[in-house]
Amino acid sequence: MTTVNDNMEAQNEEPQLSKPSDSKTMVVTTSAFQFLVPETLPTEEVPEENQTLDPLSTYPWSEGENEDTLETLDKDEQKDETPHDRPYWTNKTEYFLAQVGFSVGMSTIWRFPYLCFHNGGGSFLFIYILMLFLVGVPLLFLEMAAGQRMRQGSIGVWKAISPWIGGLGYTSFMVCIIVGLYYSVLLAWNFFYLVQSFQSPLPWLLCPIANNLSAYDPECARTTPATYFWYRKVLKATDEIEMGGLPILHLSVSLFVIWLIICISMIKGLKSTGKMLYVSVLLPYVILFCLLIQSLKMKGANFGLKNLLAAKVPALYSVEVWRRTGSQLFLSLGPGFGSFTAISSYIPRSNDCVIDAFAVAFLNLVASVTITVFVFATLGHLATKDNELCYMMNIMTLINMVDAEMIPPEAKPPKNVYQDPSSLYPSWLNSLPEHIKIAILPYLVECDLSEQLNKAGKGVAIVAFSNIITVFSGSTFWAIVIFTLLVNLGLSTMVGIIQGIVTPLQDTFSSLREYSKLICVPMFLGSLLFVRPSGSYYVNLLDDYWASLALFFIVILESVAMAWIYGARRFLADLSIMLGRPISPIYRWLWCFLSPFVLLVLFLSTLIHLSVKKITYFAWDSRIVSPPHSPRNRPHIPPRRFPSHSPNIPPPPKLSPPESISFSMSVSQHLFCKEVQSHLMLVSHCMADFT
Repeated sequence: MTTVNDNMEAQNEEPQLSKPSDSKTMVVTTSAFQFLVPETLPTEEVPEENQTLDPLSTYPWSEGENEDTLETLDKDEQKDETPHDRPYWTNKTEYFLAQVGFSVGMSTIWRFPYLCFHNGGGSFLFIYILMLFLVGVPLLFLEMAAGQRMRQGSIGVWKAISPWIGGLGYTSFMVCIIVGLYYSVLLAWNFFYLVQSFQSPLPWLLCPIANNLSAYDPECARTTPATYFWYRKVLKATDEIEMGGLPILHLSVSLFVIWLIICISMIKGLKSTGKMLYVSVLLPYVILFCLLIQSLKMKGANFGLKNLLAAKVPALYSVEVWRRTGSQLFLSLGPGFGSFTAISSYIPRSNDCVIDAFAVAFLNLVASVTITVFVFATLGHLATKDNELCYMMNIMTLINMVDAEMIPPEAKPPKNVYQDPSSLYPSWLNSLPEHIKIAILPYLVECDLSEQLNKAGKGVAIVAFSNIITVFSGSTFWAIVIFTLLVNLGLSTMVGIIQGIVTPLQDTFSSLREYSKLICVPMFLGSLLFVRPSGSYYVNLLDDYWASLALFFIVILESVAMAWIYGARRFLADLSIMLGRPISPIYRWLWCFLSPFVLLVLFLSTLIHLSVKKITYFAWDSRIVSPPHSPRNRPHIPPRRFPSHSPNIPPPPKLSPPESISFSMSVSQHLFCKEVQSHLMLVSHCMADFT
């Protein structure tokens, strides 16, 4: 047995992996002492030196070559830098906040409820939870453990495992760069909304008056104020993706502020970054809890929650729903970016990354479910209010028809119906004699609460979200709160993305260590490409189609590389030494079989989807306008979703979308789903505008 080390000088040195003294024990060496950890994993006969290794073998090591590989990896790490040369997170809390902050981002807040609404509600939630713990957690554990074990970023980790798969690290590095470019633009959009929220009334609550002050803006009159504000005031969107233009000034300023904040957080490295995370990660959870309580108190919230919990069985058998769920899982949780690997490389090897992986996944799920409950409860309230308005319109129709002696007096609703039309009107209508119902039903509008819920939930995600804010009393305050939540979550996610860029650069090119903060400059300049009038179309196409495909490809290779090249059992043996306890062998089965299989199916289904389906994007068509409507004595169009229901403003004429459009949106006649004619067209136009 190895003797006790008497050297007490390196008291804080990291535990080092060493050769086992025999096949039944593992030796953990520290700076002050050595101790033996009994081998509790099931054992089997040691394979011969040249025997092919089974990655599911329960024995932790083989003789010869594999022990030499472990020693070689340790020597390579020490050759690159000693533990004292690499910085640490100030404490475990800041490290954990960095992991949670990267995992719980803006896509969790506005993309998850949107996908849940359009993909089966409870069925989507069930699939997400299933994939989270069967695929997401094992991959989180793998990336955290790899960074913690190798003490390097994504490039260094995969090079150390095998030079043949070193390109995997470069792929993650490039994905972080591209996603960082357009994700910062998403953050700039939310920051601009936050600044605009300090107005009363909110600028997306009302339609603007046209320049001649005698009519509403004709484009806004054809859609909702929130949709008009998003496309014409925020994005200043063009009608086609091919149309270029210079970066929009107000978005460029917002983007500059975002990158300035990120750069300041990097000035002192992990110390300054960790302090920022206390606010950017903890504050959103407080806000989420407040939003949840507020939404549950609203009338009609229970109807929205019933729709959330109602599992739609056909969605469980839909490959498209599973594909979208997998895409959301990887975009929200974050495996494949290399950020978990980079963040974990700054924590001591003895850190229990198994618990961390489960904790991060659980908090991601809590945030996703909380915001989804909030959105569905609010949509239930919107649907209830819209349904009440529908009932009131029918009541007024009946009263006018009775007064005009067009229908019998018995068809006139009693006065108490006005007090609670949602419950009293349907029961009163059903109590009418059959001949009267037959006479009046052709004149009434069908009021369906489920249909009202579907209408309330349709729309572009950020537009639907801004519409939701307007239902609260004190909407200005809640707009500030919600967009503060989104900006903080976006900043914490950007910290993880930047770590996925900076850490591999510092590990690969040590001479750039002092200049790593300057990465913000080229990133800001590259992001300007996406704040042009057509930039949002590129952002949506990258986020909807490209990002998930790249992440599926990366995590498939990660699973195969760790499970079959490095060896799943061998990697778990490393972790057993690091953590001082055995790791469940179930991870070997997950890494070797289940995760690669599920990921391969998702990857192939995404490829098939891209090759068979038309690639489309929502575009604003400014050519469709209606004659301006006089505001008469009212200075503003009525708020939110029903400007044409005002008694003082005649409704605009109906205008059907062209037949070539794949689908239209009930809230807007200006939005169309346009087809991308060529994949190469995107790149050519993008590069032409950039140069």
